[in-house]
Amino acid sequence: MKKIYVLDTNVLLHDPNAVFAFDDNDVVIPAVVLEEIDTKKRNADELGRNARYVSRLLDSLRSQGRLFEGVELEQGGSVKVELNHRSFVKMQEVFGEITNDNRILAVALNYHVEEQEKPEPKPVVIVSKDTLVRIKADVLGLTAEDYMSDRIVSQSDMYAGCITLRVHPGVIDEFYNARFLPVSSLNLGYPLHPHEFVILKDEMGTSKSALLKTSADSKRLEPLFLSNDQIWGIGARNVQQRMALELLLNDDIPLITLTGKAGTGKTLLTLAAGLMKIEDERKYKKLLIARPVVPMGKDIGYLPGEKEEKLRPWMQPIYDNLEFLFDTKRPGDIDKVLAGLGSIQVEALTYIRGRSIPGQFIIIDEAQNLTKHEVKTIVSRVGEGSKIVLMGDPEQIDHPYLDATSNGLTYLVERFKQEPLSGHITLERGERSPLAQSAADLL
Repeated sequence: MKKIYVLDTNVLLHDPNAVFAFDDNDVVIPAVVLEEIDTKKRNADELGRNARYVSRLLDSLRSQGRLFEGVELEQGGSVKVELNHRSFVKMQEVFGEITNDNRILAVALNYHVEEQEKPEPKPVVIVSKDTLVRIKADVLGLTAEDYMSDRIVSQSDMYAGCITLRVHPGVIDEFYNARFLPVSSLNLGYPLHPHEFVILKDEMGTSKSALLKTSADSKRLEPLFLSNDQIWGIGARNVQQRMALELLLNDDIPLITLTGKAGTGKTLLTLAAGLMKIEDERKYKKLLIARPVVPMGKDIGYLPGEKEEKLRPWMQPIYDNLEFLFDTKRPGDIDKVLAGLGSIQVEALTYIRGRSIPGQFIIIDEAQNLTKHEVKTIVSRVGEGSKIVLMGDPEQIDHPYLDATSNGLTYLVERFKQEPLSGHITLERGERSPLAQSAADLL
């Protein structure tokens, strides 16, 4: 049975092509949604870009019919800008205030009441990324859903970059003797991804184990090339950190993604690896470190001072890690060190878009606050001979329309997990301090 989907403004601002995501069902856009989109179209950020795209899209649909009557879509459904179901009378008994959210709910409620009077009523569903709108819809007896079409993967199925297998001890012995293991010999029944880490444990319960990495062609399991030596005074404190350093120091993998809770060492490990590649090995010309000024693209001119002074509050976590690595003693010493080196650049992502960046080690921190479009824009800037590392915690998102399964970092991990050009690992154990780990777990 066909359904009627009433879209909230945030759905279209999050995914401008959302009108095409409902198969052969009818899509209704309340008139107030157009008003809200109009207020966003002059923004210089991602919301403004999406608002302008929605405007052009609806304008193009006008050539196929009258929007207030409904325009048929190729997949069999229709899209309609609603003008005739705006009455607020039925809403006043529950929500008296005429807000934009309540006006959108009123359209859905009026449709629902109208459909219930028909012999074969269509289900009416309001789609919103605003949890309070969905709660209000439930109070009104309406069906409400989050917008799920942009979900890359369920949270439980997110790619971790590492699996643990329990095998016969003879398999572990075979690996240590031959220094490699064919993936086919494990009879897994599913493929391994390029550069995916595998921990083999003895199924008999002994302490015998092995740590391996899948080759770029996913056919062999090979030993890690990295020893446990320290890098710029930093060594791996757990197995996931060792995996991360293995990826970070491999020049054949130009795209690395790291996820994990606060305090798992993502930023510190990446900075140490970048400094080693820049200052010791001279593999890259420059270390470029960037973080999004949330929301990305927002003008930071309201802060006092020159650009560097304006950026400092946003970039302070980067400077904290650099001060630790360089072991500076007094405030301001890190600025002198960076000025003397000249090979380390700390920037906001606002100033990276549009550039071509060859021969550099690029670090993008807090990447979970990026949309899919922003991640595409950034990664497509990477020039010849560069390596880019994107890291963040998908559970800590400041963007109003993103969550753990729809943000740009998760999107990048899932889309590139089968590519030999990329590697990923999820860091699980906090190493900042016992208190920080307890806070991450309990709070």
